[in-house]
Amino acid sequence: MKYLITGGAGFIGCNLVHHLLETDAEALVTNLDALTYAGNLDSLAGIEEDRRYTFVHGDICDASVVRESMDGVDVVLNLAAESHVDRSILSDAPFVRTNVMGTQTLLAAALEVGVRRFVQVSTDEVYGELPWFDPADVEGMAHRFTERTPISPRSPYAATKAAADHLALAYHTTHGLDVVVTRCSNNYGPYQFPEKLIPLMITHALEGRPLPVYGDGLYVRDWIHVRDHCRGLIAAADRGKAGAVYNFGGNAERTNLGVVRAVLSLLGKPTDLIESVTDRPGHDRRYAIDASLAEAELEWTPNVVSFEEGLADTVEWYLEHESWWRRVQSGEYWEYHQKQYGS
Repeated sequence: MKYLITGGAGFIGCNLVHHLLETDAEALVTNLDALTYAGNLDSLAGIEEDRRYTFVHGDICDASVVRESMDGVDVVLNLAAESHVDRSILSDAPFVRTNVMGTQTLLAAALEVGVRRFVQVSTDEVYGELPWFDPADVEGMAHRFTERTPISPRSPYAATKAAADHLALAYHTTHGLDVVVTRCSNNYGPYQFPEKLIPLMITHALEGRPLPVYGDGLYVRDWIHVRDHCRGLIAAADRGKAGAVYNFGGNAERTNLGVVRAVLSLLGKPTDLIESVTDRPGHDRRYAIDASLAEAELEWTPNVVSFEEGLADTVEWYLEHESWWRRVQSGEYWEYHQKQYGS
């Protein structure tokens, strides 16, 4: 099977490349990535020597590069995206270009060359927000996103992902392209760019910097280890129904403040490093995923590790790979950090 993974130098993408090459001896993987600020070939060190792997430096909005990259491809997994909500609030044009126009370019090429399947990798944020429940409150289990939850994005990032999802499903209905859409909760694990919550907190704590937490810190997210997400994506590519949407979640709802405190505990750092900062506009109060459809139709469950074990492993990974995360903290990273958090 020949796969095209777009955004394969990003967080989820590089983990998917690793997963495929480690678990499928017959997999051929082409990685198409523009290497924007969050794309990092260091995350794929050593893989370039694998004959089953090909890297293409290119933009998914470039139709000629996309068309060439799809030659002989059976399955496209579209992970190329601008993905940080905070950045979409500061400037949404790059999100419209990559997430919507780039997806259209990929879909048109996939239809032209006749790929077997196109997997549009999306987010639970397209559903909007849920009523707030404490993660320990079992009543919250009745209030989770399903594939039937109406689309109601509340940030520019989520709106562009929702548009891309609709476009992908329209290509299935109108043109007969075999499309599957996946929507996942918050990922964590190795190789995540340190603007997202968990790596941001880990790296700040290691440097003795204040840990910026929005508002009261009681925003709830459902956390899934990136390896479980990768397993789900391959299951969707292999066993998903054409035209279907599948949710993936980790059954690990936690408040942001609870996650930050857990990171500090694992590192032996004091909680007085936590600093409340001005909340971001339109901040969704709670996300939680019902993944029962994926469990039934894809025979998938999140079973890599518990959240506590996975978080400990992730903290250990950043401790052991300090050179990796220090290299990605470029001048642009600190310019953005100053603009966003004022420190």
